[in-house]
Amino acid sequence: MSVMEHGVVRPVTAVAWTSNTGTCPKDFTLISITEDGAAANFTRSFAMKSGYYLCYSKNLTAGMVVSDIQLISDKDSIPHGYCFIAEHLEAKASVWKKKRVCMRVVPVGSVDTAVLDIKVTAKSKMMLQHYTYVGDVHGYVLWCRKGHFSSPMPKAKPRSVSLDIRRLSLDQPSALLPLRPSNPPCPLPQSKMSQRRHSLNIKNNSDKPADSSTQGITALDGVPFSLHPKFDVQANGMALQLNSQLNNIRIKSFQDIENEYNYNFVVEESAAKRTRPSVPTEAETAQ
Repeated sequence: MSVMEHGVVRPVTAVAWTSNTGTCPKDFTLISITEDGAAANFTRSFAMKSGYYLCYSKNLTAGMVVSDIQLISDKDSIPHGYCFIAEHLEAKASVWKKKRVCMRVVPVGSVDTAVLDIKVTAKSKMMLQHYTYVGDVHGYVLWCRKGHFSSPMPKAKPRSVSLDIRRLSLDQPSALLPLRPSNPPCPLPQSKMSQRRHSLNIKNNSDKPADSSTQGITALDGVPFSLHPKFDVQANGMALQLNSQLNNIRIKSFQDIENEYNYNFVVEESAAKRTRPSVPTEAETAQ
């Protein structure tokens, strides 16, 4: 089976033993015939009904790839970072323990090269070009091909949009609503607020739509947050200077702001109460 599919080299993501096509998972490819035309049935004797076939998968859903395959004896300890391949066999069947096939599985983004293909030949002098010899397994020779592979392209996750946003169209322009924060500040006590400010707050509350489907969408949605390099302590090593600047910042209370910016309109009220001078008419001048 060719490792090239539409110009994209896909790596092997899993290797397993299986007894037949029925026990082989749907996303695995079963190696039923060797490269020299023999049946790739790993059996101990001709009296056995169930066989052993190698199968491999190239499904990248789990985000893992096989970077190496080794064949070890049952007396050898498994190498660090390796694991025995899975067994998708019948309930009464089991793989012999004299030699075990183990593989190293790593995340797809951690390596540039991986196992691209697996082939089996009968125990003969046949050599496969561009393939690496793994070892002899019960009368068969296991080969693997390693190389660079094509990483899957990331797929953008669809963002859920409310019904009101989907109704917006460029063909039917509508009046833009003012942007409002998704979490408005807590109401302040009215005893210390001017009448003008209190009337503005009432007007803003009355403009809010009854439908709350767009309240969670603000102008900052999708904008990434990043700290200005001026305040990046790890980048420029100015921790002492930054701490001194932060200590000089004074946080004003509501009473301080009222005392500093409150205006009672006394001059305007006294000017409005003044009586305007009357202009004498012609009859009054004649008298």
